[in-house]
Amino acid sequence: MTNRRDGLLTRNSGGQSRGSRIAIAVGIGVLLGCVFAFFFPHGFFTPDLANQGRRIAKASFQVGGSPCESAERVNMLKKELVSVSEKNAELKKEVKELTEKLRFAERGEDQAQKQVLVLGEQHKAGTFGTVKGLRTNPTVVADESVNPRLAKMLEKVAVRKELIVALANANVKDSLEVWFHSIKKVGIPNYLVVALDEETESFCKSKDVPVYKRDPDDGIDDIGRTGTNHAVSGLKFRILREFLQLGYSILLSDVDIVYIRNPFDHIYRDSDVESMSDGHSNLTAYGYDDVFDEPGMGWSRYAHTMRIWVFNSGFFYIRPTIPSIELLDRVAARLAKKNEWDQTVFNEELFFPSHPGYDGLHASKRVMDRYDFMNSKFLFKTVRKDAKMSKLKPVIVHVNYHPDKLPRMKAVFEFYVDGKQDALDPFPDGSDW
Repeated sequence: MTNRRDGLLTRNSGGQSRGSRIAIAVGIGVLLGCVFAFFFPHGFFTPDLANQGRRIAKASFQVGGSPCESAERVNMLKKELVSVSEKNAELKKEVKELTEKLRFAERGEDQAQKQVLVLGEQHKAGTFGTVKGLRTNPTVVADESVNPRLAKMLEKVAVRKELIVALANANVKDSLEVWFHSIKKVGIPNYLVVALDEETESFCKSKDVPVYKRDPDDGIDDIGRTGTNHAVSGLKFRILREFLQLGYSILLSDVDIVYIRNPFDHIYRDSDVESMSDGHSNLTAYGYDDVFDEPGMGWSRYAHTMRIWVFNSGFFYIRPTIPSIELLDRVAARLAKKNEWDQTVFNEELFFPSHPGYDGLHASKRVMDRYDFMNSKFLFKTVRKDAKMSKLKPVIVHVNYHPDKLPRMKAVFEFYVDGKQDALDPFPDGSDW
């Protein structure tokens, strides 16, 4: 019994040992299966390999085909290659054109932002009612190489980089004398006469008046010597350009102006152009809503328009900025091509907005106080007849509305400077013609 029990136990132990080994083998198999399933989810033979095999087989079959079939296949592939190359060239051309259009579009779209970046740092908009746009454009970098001789003269004459400038020839000699006499009387040191002929240059030197005679220029000199007031007015836009390029702010003055106070004490300097107005009231000088009535339109018979009387191109303060120089260039170019009144062109370039076929000038502008910078219509038609207004002392009076300039200039000087109360009485409101 004992021996049989031992044998049985021995057999049972051997069976258990074999079972354990099988279980271990199965476990190892499962483990290896999991590992391979993780690292090779698509199996050892991937579709790419299968496809590659098929392509190789196909290529082998084609190579093994007849010579005619191979030649036809080669020619077909060549044609396809040429077609693809042509399409590729067309696509490249289209991409280039689109890139160019995109570049120009981005340039135009970002123009406003670029201008802001030039002017300074970008800012967030403030709270309601606190936001104000930029009005004062930066001045240009002075370039003395433009006119070294004028640059040296301006260093001596100008005060704080600004001065009064007038253009004159022998035709306006008498008015010129009243003009600089009033300037001297007020005590304004920074002024200059641009003489357009030798006679005017000699006359100014004899009266101890700062004068500048430009270098010879046939086109300009011919007009300067013999031209009318309007012709001479057209020259100032070309000549003033050099002053601005040299970095100076100019108070451009016609010679039919009487100075009563120093104008530089009454200029704001916050705009590219600051000009006196031809308006004779607050509405005409500073702008108003003018209603146009067209009864035939029925319900919409009333059309609202904005109106303002023109800036006077014979008396304005202009700063050395890019928009200011662009204004001078535009006006000078138009006057050179067509016989137009300089004041009309001056105002059109300042005020006309951009529209199809035309890019407007982006220049800031200010209207001078009409009581300080007074035109002769306002003076002779209104001021002299009003007891309160006649006691006001303007900065300048521009005799722009009357052709009898010299006697009225003298009367204005006598009334405001010499205190002669009846000096203005003999003159009519307007002119006789």
